[in-house]
Amino acid sequence: MYSEIVMDHFKNPRNVGEISDADGVGEVGNPVCGDMMNVYIKVVDDKIADIKFKTFGCGAAIAVSSMLTELAKGKTLEKAMKITNKDVAEALGGLPQNKLHCSNLGADALHSAIKNYMDRKSGKVKAKDMEKDREEHVASREAQACYCPYCSKKVEEESPFCIFCGTEIPHEHDH
Repeated sequence: MYSEIVMDHFKNPRNVGEISDADGVGEVGNPVCGDMMNVYIKVVDDKIADIKFKTFGCGAAIAVSSMLTELAKGKTLEKAMKITNKDVAEALGGLPQNKLHCSNLGADALHSAIKNYMDRKSGKVKAKDMEKDREEHVASREAQACYCPYCSKKVEEESPFCIFCGTEIPHEHDH
C-alpha cells in the first residue's frame, strides 16, 4: 500500500520538533481526516536554514511532513514556494489515492510558514505579538453557539481546533 520511502519517513521522520525562535510558522489542518500540521522555519540569507515540523495525524501525514522538510531545507524562499503537493507525493514514491490529501497539507503548511515569515519581515505581524494578536473566541449569545474567529464557521463549544480551517481556538470568552 505504501512505498518503502513513505514507510522510511514514517518510521524515521526527519526534522521533527519545533523551532522556539522560528522566523515563520505555518499551521494547517484537514477537517475531514483530522490531520494537523505545524511547520517552523529559520531563514538566513533568504534561504531556509532550518525547518522542523510537528504533525498530529496518520502515517502518511507524518511521512509527508518529513519529506517536505527534506525538500525545503536549504532552498531559497522563492524555490521553496514552488514546492507543490505533487512534488511531495512524487518524492515519496507516490501515495494511495485516499491519502493524497496529506500531501496537500505539507505544501500548504510550508507556504503558510513562508507567508508568515514575509508578513513578520514586512511588519504586518510581529513575532512576539503573534499570540496576543489573535482574536478571542466569543460565544454568540443570540444564537447560543460559538463561531471560529478566523473563518466564522459554527464550532463546538469547547473544541480546541476549528474543524473547518484547522486553527487553534482560544476559549477565553464571557459566559
